[in-house]
Amino acid sequence: MYASELEIRVRYEELRREADRRRLVREATEAARAAASSGDDEPERQVSIRRWRVRRAGA
Repeated sequence: MYASELEIRVRYEELRREADRRRLVREATEAARAAASSGDDEPERQVSIRRWRVRRAGA
């Protein structure tokens, strides 16, 4: 194998690893945002449960 081929392969691996790291960071960030946004409806859910309990107690 020629030195230039070896250098090209090494550079390709470095770029691939960097792309993998960036992808993992992006996926982790998106997952964290999704987890944070899914908790946004938590107060609404608690209110609806309270309303149900009040209706149930009144019946």
